[in-house]
Amino acid sequence: MNTNLSTMNSIKWDKMGRLFDPSQIQGKYFLKSFAQAPATLVFDDFVRIYFTCRPDPDENGQYVSYCAFVDVERTHLLNIKRFSEKPIMELGGLGTFDEFGTNPVSVIRKGEEIWAYYAGWTRSVSVPFNVAIGLAISNDNGETFKKVGPGPVLSYSPDEPFIIGGPKIRYFNNKYYLFYIAGEKWVLDNGKPEPVYNIRMATSDDGINWVKHNKNLVEKKIADNEAQASPDVFYSDGFYHMFFCYRSILDYRNSKGGYRIGYARSKNLTDWERDDYKAGLTVSDSGWDEEMVSLPHVFSVDNQIYMAYMGNYFGRSGFGLARLDGTSF
Repeated sequence: MNTNLSTMNSIKWDKMGRLFDPSQIQGKYFLKSFAQAPATLVFDDFVRIYFTCRPDPDENGQYVSYCAFVDVERTHLLNIKRFSEKPIMELGGLGTFDEFGTNPVSVIRKGEEIWAYYAGWTRSVSVPFNVAIGLAISNDNGETFKKVGPGPVLSYSPDEPFIIGGPKIRYFNNKYYLFYIAGEKWVLDNGKPEPVYNIRMATSDDGINWVKHNKNLVEKKIADNEAQASPDVFYSDGFYHMFFCYRSILDYRNSKGGYRIGYARSKNLTDWERDDYKAGLTVSDSGWDEEMVSLPHVFSVDNQIYMAYMGNYFGRSGFGLARLDGTSF
């Protein structure tokens, strides 16, 4: 497919600053560090931003993760009105796929309900973790969510043997689309296992029964072992625009190899052409996002398009906002 990406100028984002710094919240057992994977739900007079956070590690240095939210003013998105008093859902029971964490979450309205797709993870032995995608439903405007069951709605298969995560839910053309990442393999880096994963897609008529398309959507650019994450798709001016993040699997916990935001676009949601230059948002010269920018989420409020994204060290320093320069891509 030729979408003539070369004729497009780079998309321009104006950084608005850091919206949420987890170190500013005290006295919450479920939040001691990290604010990862922002995802929005727009209300009449405020915007709810869900994110993933962690309490202190246990005596063995092991973490768990929870999903919480902040409510911000709809007309002044950097002004926080309220912080959730507790996680939006509990961790899974003994042996379940989400026993140790929910990270990240993506929400969508379905009638009077709000449906949340989330990546539940459990610890493993030969590798650090494994992930599958679960579904939980809220009947109280997204304050709390009840899981549809103890198992995932999208999980491993012969073509996708592990790490089914990073869900982003969208509704296009009378069909539900779930963009996610699927593990390709684990590789050893100085004896430490590191995952390689790719962006994929599944579709559904009801949001529960999913058909995987079993195809990598975005080509690799920096290496065969590139890891791609957080594929968020937004429709504008006749194209589907995908913002995602990517990194090498080696030496990525620093400013040189850390996550960057990539871009691809499509006419049909199946064939994508990648051009990261056009993503238009990268690290700052200094500050909370000088080393990494990652896990982008694109949303619209009052005819203005925004991107929420994570900063340094995988969101330890929180997340911020950028505003599109213009009204469409």
